[in-house]
Amino acid sequence: MKVFIAGPRAMSILNSEALKRIDNIINEQFTILVGDAAGVDKAVQNHCSKKQYRNVKIYASNGKARNNIGQWEVISIQIENHIKGFDFYAAKDLAMANEADYGFMVWNGKSKGTLNNIINLTLLNKKVLVYYTPDKEFYVLKSIDDVKELLGKNDDVTAKQFFIDQLSKNNNITLPL
Repeated sequence: MKVFIAGPRAMSILNSEALKRIDNIINEQFTILVGDAAGVDKAVQNHCSKKQYRNVKIYASNGKARNNIGQWEVISIQIENHIKGFDFYAAKDLAMANEADYGFMVWNGKSKGTLNNIINLTLLNKKVLVYYTPDKEFYVLKSIDDVKELLGKNDDVTAKQFFIDQLSKNNNITLPL
């Protein structure tokens, strides 16, 4: 089993509840797919390093890992030169979503990157465990409808608009909020 773990760059510390879930993944000896960003990616890497867990793969755009604390295998996702900004890193995240069997996202209700990962995983018919930090609760999301329901708990208008914008890119789905 491969688990894609991610969250906002704005969060650099994981609480005990999130760490317990990562420990469960480690105890099951699942492969952890994680990015190379500061924030949650780096916190996950730190935790895996402290646990001396080796079954970790770091995904990096064009093979240039910004963080690889445990010197794990780097999976290079080739990104075309003209792709910049959000889309540059979103391409790497989509590769992780495609490779993963399951997702574990720590989401603060604001991070567009994390919300994009949640959307991608559910569109790929993969379950996502979301630790939603505003109410310190876990949610299992299996569909876009589940994502929409979680967004109903969120006051961030920008996140809701991002959700609508992302879905409008997919011809098969139209879900106004």
